[in-house]
Amino acid sequence: MRKIQIKDVWLFVAQVLLLSLVLLSPGLISYVTSNDATVVWDSLKISAYWLAPAVIVYLINFYLCVPFLWFRHRFWLFGLVNAMLIMACNSHFIYNNINSLPDAYRAGYSSLLIISLLVNLMAIGIALSIRYVMRQSEKKQKKVEAELAWLKNQINPHFLFNTLNNISSLAQIDGDETQEAIMQLSDLLRYAMYETNKPKVPLEGEVEFMRNYIELMKLRCNEMTEIRSEFIVHNSKIEIAPLLFISLIENAFKHGMNSNAPATIDISMVQTGSTLVFTCDNTNNPKPSKDRSGSGIGLENTRRRLNLIYPNHYQWEQTITPENIYQIKITLEL
Repeated sequence: MRKIQIKDVWLFVAQVLLLSLVLLSPGLISYVTSNDATVVWDSLKISAYWLAPAVIVYLINFYLCVPFLWFRHRFWLFGLVNAMLIMACNSHFIYNNINSLPDAYRAGYSSLLIISLLVNLMAIGIALSIRYVMRQSEKKQKKVEAELAWLKNQINPHFLFNTLNNISSLAQIDGDETQEAIMQLSDLLRYAMYETNKPKVPLEGEVEFMRNYIELMKLRCNEMTEIRSEFIVHNSKIEIAPLLFISLIENAFKHGMNSNAPATIDISMVQTGSTLVFTCDNTNNPKPSKDRSGSGIGLENTRRRLNLIYPNHYQWEQTITPENIYQIKITLEL
């Protein structure tokens, strides 16, 4: 059984308030126009007599008949239940003895009865339409959440693979540094596994994660590679999608390092108000096609996540300068 969420409660309260306003509006209008308690009371009775059945039919369909019958393809039962519901709610119309009315009123009464039934059918249609729109929206949201989970799950084993490679290389040189690197990796894994299972995380955690990751990636760099990183955050509590920029940092180290020539990697993040600017520059040293180390995530992963989480709220700039520096800049409105 689906767990009741806060938004479900608010939806119910909003609908009850709106429908109550509809039922009470004739009485309110009468109060403003006549200021006569008898007229107001008569207006409320007429409103309840004509509109209350449609309100009841709408609510029962919205919360019971549509989700539990129509959406489960029990159409015949849906029709039967609604037929009985309309008859029950409109019994004061249906079972009145029309023959007891004067001839001049019979035709009018029959017309009102038909209008009342049509209003009830309209209430069913409105409930069905709103539920259908909500269902389509929920399906789309679940699809987006599933894709985001898939994209994020690609990142965890990816950076683990790269970091283990770094530690493996270090183990052959310095045992003490290897132990320290393993502790850093443990912190990274702890954050990636237990702190990023929410749609948004505090920016301070992401900054610390990126700093630690850069330190581990430095293990593979020689003295010919210059690495600079700067994080300027004025509000560390502001939230952001987790692990959003890690693929870009990976690519910078993958394509920026060169064991035979000088290289630079420059990573920057500046947060001001609700604007976050992330830049990543590196010497452009693309790997040969046969070198598949670290492949599988890349820029498309990051762009897809940005499109899903921050549609129309980010700018992506990507270029290679005449000095052969690969530059990428993301301006994000949080």
